[in-house]
Amino acid sequence: MATDKKIQGTIAKISGPLVVAKGMLGASMYDVVRVGEAGLVGEIIELRDDTASVQVYEETSGLMPGEIVVDTNESLSVELGPGLIEQFYDGIQRPLQSIESVANSPYITRGITVSAINRTQKWDFVPSVKTGDKVVGGDILGTVKETVLVEHRIMVPPAISGTVKDIKSGSFTVEEPVVVIEDERGKRHEVAMLTRWPVRKPRPVARRLPPEVPLSTGQRVVDMFFPIARGGTACVPGPFGSGKTVIQHQLAKWADAEIVVYIGCGERGNEMTDVLLEFPELEDPRSGQPLMKRTLLIANTSNMPVAAREASIYTGITIAEYFRDMGYSVALMADSTSRWAEALREMSGRLEEMPGEEGYPAYLGTRMASFYERAGRAICLGKDGREGAVSVIGAVSPPGGDLSEPVTQNTLRVAKVFWGLDAQLAYQRHFPAINWLSSYSLYTDTLGEYWDNEYDGEWSEMRIKAMSLLEEEDQLKEIVRLVGIDALSKEERMTMETSKSLREDFLHQNSFHEIDTYASMDKQVKMLRNILTFHRLGMQALSRGALLRELINMPIREEIARMRYVEESGLSKLDELEDKIKDELSKLTEAGGEEDVA
Repeated sequence: MATDKKIQGTIAKISGPLVVAKGMLGASMYDVVRVGEAGLVGEIIELRDDTASVQVYEETSGLMPGEIVVDTNESLSVELGPGLIEQFYDGIQRPLQSIESVANSPYITRGITVSAINRTQKWDFVPSVKTGDKVVGGDILGTVKETVLVEHRIMVPPAISGTVKDIKSGSFTVEEPVVVIEDERGKRHEVAMLTRWPVRKPRPVARRLPPEVPLSTGQRVVDMFFPIARGGTACVPGPFGSGKTVIQHQLAKWADAEIVVYIGCGERGNEMTDVLLEFPELEDPRSGQPLMKRTLLIANTSNMPVAAREASIYTGITIAEYFRDMGYSVALMADSTSRWAEALREMSGRLEEMPGEEGYPAYLGTRMASFYERAGRAICLGKDGREGAVSVIGAVSPPGGDLSEPVTQNTLRVAKVFWGLDAQLAYQRHFPAINWLSSYSLYTDTLGEYWDNEYDGEWSEMRIKAMSLLEEEDQLKEIVRLVGIDALSKEERMTMETSKSLREDFLHQNSFHEIDTYASMDKQVKMLRNILTFHRLGMQALSRGALLRELINMPIREEIARMRYVEESGLSKLDELEDKIKDELSKLTEAGGEEDVA
């Protein structure tokens, strides 16, 4: 009977990924449709009378006018349940490994239908409630050990509340009911481990929380200079070759998040291949297990259907919200939102809409905001008041590194952190290539209070001092270019030396070195303290007549340069180094003589 009610039209026009269908009276916006004899997946993005414009998420070559278009009466949704972690999906949540085995081909067969979550695999369900308990939407009914790192929590659907009438324990498939809940009207609801959620609809929370807890990343330039809050948003724009993918991979590996959702949205296929090959080999630093045991990948690379790029962003954020609702901290990486915006531009052009700046649709800013606002830290639904967070880091690929283009500007309006990548730094092999003069974080004041409580007010003071030194160095470089270094005073040359140490010994970080790839905040604070202590005492020594040449050539500067290679278990060595710096420099304070500027 259900199939008789489905609306069925015919193709009137085909324009790339856009199909115009007639006879679709009664269809709804964002309904999923099946297009043509192959049953290609599409979504209605415009309705005018009985004419529907359909965004097709598969290759449309070979379609002809007159072929049928069937409305499924369902919104584009994702399947949620045990089996998500370690999966590798395309933009509309089709598991690529399963497609390869079903189609017996390395290519995605058009119109193929494969369940996003395995229907035959059984999971051990352990109840958390018992018969007779009162439950509300969001309460945890039971748990499943999905991987060695992730406990999957089966929750009451948001719209259901009532009394548990029956609950099972044992091994079940995701479609088998494990709990029966009777609501206040006496209606019984069977709850399985599998659920669905429309991708364009944000999942509800009980209460939003302010972004006042840091998301530690282990990257010194990020954590110390331009920090991001848990549940925060960050924008990583940069030209080709400036290291956008490198910084996102580093954040995926080291960010203080329990779940990682990585979206390869329109990036080159070889970059996504690197992710696929690298992530299973990476070790999770907290557990020693493979990083994939808490990671989910979504790929819609540049050689895959352009329209599905838009869906991939929503697919990823919806899955991230689902794990947030379990009480996890989730880090979502989108690489890159520029390709997503280009998909919007192409579809807008084919719909013959009035273009905005540089041909992008006029609603680009609204779409950007609606995506980034789904990030956040929140108290989840349920009586236990658990806390979860989704932190979004979006890479942007402005043509030629032009940050004035629309995608970057619209992203900056909604993202609170700007990590501006510099091609010049990347060419100098300075990674992360984040420009410390142009980047900023709007979370600095709030997170500064957090870290000042941890480090007795020292964190903000050191950060401001280091930033001022780097800014002063930039000004002094202009003088050096014009009249030479001899025009600088010995104090200014000391500032140049300290800034060089900040750049090369602190901000530069080798992602391929087993120790230097990650630095805890304790290590970062001790490293920065030692550099600034040397600068402060060096300035005092200069004022008392010490020679700049002796100061610059002190052997202890080599030890400062090697601080990055001190292991986390041996941070007491950095405290000893601080004492040594004080002792060595105190000997210079009594030195006299004229300054040698040679």
